[in-house]
Amino acid sequence: MNLQKMEEETRGKKLERIVQRIRSFPDFPSKGILFKDICPVLKDPEALTAVIDLFEQHVRQTYPQVELIVGLDARGFLFGPLLAQRLGVGFVLIRKKGKLPGPTQSVGYTLEYGMAEAEIQEDAIDAGQKVIIIDDLLATGGTLYAACELLKKQSAEVLGCMVLIELKDLNGAERVKPSPLFSLVQY
Repeated sequence: MNLQKMEEETRGKKLERIVQRIRSFPDFPSKGILFKDICPVLKDPEALTAVIDLFEQHVRQTYPQVELIVGLDARGFLFGPLLAQRLGVGFVLIRKKGKLPGPTQSVGYTLEYGMAEAEIQEDAIDAGQKVIIIDDLLATGGTLYAACELLKKQSAEVLGCMVLIELKDLNGAERVKPSPLFSLVQY
């Protein structure tokens, strides 16, 4: 068996373990929503390791020049630091408005159910730094789009966006273009 085939089988087994740990809850947080729960992925050390392994493999193959991982509030904070540590790069937070100390920059955006604002510390990123944005799930793309806009304000180079789960029917990937999107699991 050649090396590429072995890597594909290993990737397949890791994805299978991850998918087995994602639970669905109908009508949560409101009627008509099928909520994808990643808590069992976080609870299972092998599944969590598989997530970080697959993200790391993608980044090393596609974006070896990355300098920072940027995590979105709050679940991007679960995967981002683990990935950054593996890659030997820094980790930066994008939070909901009012949650970061010191001078910040913010951007407003629309969600399915209203308005929100995201912010980053003014000195978090140097102009021209190459970054990847990470979060747990992409639905309509509002939060990831806001993160891309916020990073443009800081003159960062957004190499791409990564999520554990992508809800394809909601077309969130269209909203974050031209930034490429990588997702491990699609529904």
